[in-house]
Amino acid sequence: MQASLVVNNRHNKVSEHICHHIIGENSGATIVFFGGIHGNEYAGVKALNNVLKHIEPKDVYGEIYGVLGNIKALEENKRFLESDLNRMWTSARLRDLRENDQLTQEQIEQKELLGFINVLLATKKGPLYFIDLHTTSSKSLPFITINDALINRKFSSCFPVPIVLGIEEYLDGPLLSYLNTLGYVSLGFECGQHMDPNAVVNCEAFIHLALNYSGHLKLNGIDEHEKVLKDASGDVSSIFEVIYKYHIKPKEDFEMQLGFESFQNIEKGTLLAITDGIKIYSDFNAKLFMPLYQKSGNDGYFIIRQIPYFFLKLSETLRKIKADNLLTILPGITWQDKQNGVLKANLSVTRFMAKSIFHLFGYRNKQIDKSHLLLYNRERVSKKEMYKNELWYKKSRTL
Repeated sequence: MQASLVVNNRHNKVSEHICHHIIGENSGATIVFFGGIHGNEYAGVKALNNVLKHIEPKDVYGEIYGVLGNIKALEENKRFLESDLNRMWTSARLRDLRENDQLTQEQIEQKELLGFINVLLATKKGPLYFIDLHTTSSKSLPFITINDALINRKFSSCFPVPIVLGIEEYLDGPLLSYLNTLGYVSLGFECGQHMDPNAVVNCEAFIHLALNYSGHLKLNGIDEHEKVLKDASGDVSSIFEVIYKYHIKPKEDFEMQLGFESFQNIEKGTLLAITDGIKIYSDFNAKLFMPLYQKSGNDGYFIIRQIPYFFLKLSETLRKIKADNLLTILPGITWQDKQNGVLKANLSVTRFMAKSIFHLFGYRNKQIDKSHLLLYNRERVSKKEMYKNELWYKKSRTL
C-alpha cells in the first residue's frame, strides 16, 4: 500500500513537506498532523490525503496542516535511508544539525521540519496540537502513545482506543518527545499494520475525531468514526505502561518468533525471539507490544502492563499539588533544572527506589553516566494555560 505524495494546491504551500494547509475562515487553534516520519509507513499519508482534500476553509476553525516526514524515504518505501528520522530529536543531535555543514539526507529532512516547527511556534499564539501518524510491522489494535503529561492524558482520553505511557524512557529522540519538552499537546497514533488497508480506515476515523475534539471542525456524525475505532480496538480503552524493551544491538541477528501481535497476553517463559542463536524467553506475565517484523529498526519488542485507575488518579493529584518538590528531600536527589522540571539522581541511592514512584510524580528517567540519572517532568513545562479554555479540557476526565 503506497500513497502518492499529493500536495493540496488549493491552499498555501509553504514547503515541500506541507502536503495540506487549510486556513479556516473562523478563528481557532492550529493542528499539525505528521505522516511518513518513517518512510515505509504510508497509511498516515494516505489518510491525510483522503480526509483533508475534502475539507473546505468555510467549515474550519483555525488552521490544519498535513506534513510529510521523510520524503526521500517515502519515495523509496524504506523506514529511513541513513538514520531514523524519529530518533534524531535529542539536544545533541539538534546541536549537531546547527553546527554541521555536511548533512545526511535525514538531517536535511529534519532541518526542514525543524524550520517549519520554529516558524509555527513563533507565529501561532493559540493552542497548538501535534499528532504523529504511524503503523507497526506486527498486527495490532490501533492505539495512542504519549509522553506522560496530564494535558496529553486528558486529550487522549477523548479517543476510544488504548493509551500507552512511558515509551519515551526507552527511545532516544522521538519527534513527539522533543515537542513535549516545549509543553504542547503531542501524541502519536498507531493505526495498524503497515500493509493492512484497515490501518488507513482507522487513521481516517482518528483524524476526523481529532479535528472534532480540537474544535477545528464541528462534525455531526462522530459516532460512526468512534465506532470504527471501538470495533478495531475491541473496546479496549485501558491505560498501559511500558515496563521493558528488548534493544537490538548493531549486527545482532535478531528474529522475532512468528505470530505475535501487539497487546497479546504472554506468560513468563514464553519463547519470544531468537538472537544470534540464543532463545529469548519472557520474564513477565504481561502483554507484548510492537514485536518487530521488519529488518530496519532496533526495537525488538516491548512489554506493557495495565495501570490501575487508582494510581492514575493518585499521580494526577500529586502532580497538581507539585508534590515532586518533596523528592529533593531524599538523599542523592537534587534539582538539575527546576524551571524545566529536571532532577539529577545518584544511582547508588535511586536503584532502591521503584521506577513507579518517580512515574507517580510525572518523571521519566534517562541515564547520563555510570552513576547518575536525569529525571524529566513534563508537568512543569506543560502549557496548561494554553488549553484551559478548550472544550475537551473542561469536559474530559484526566486518566
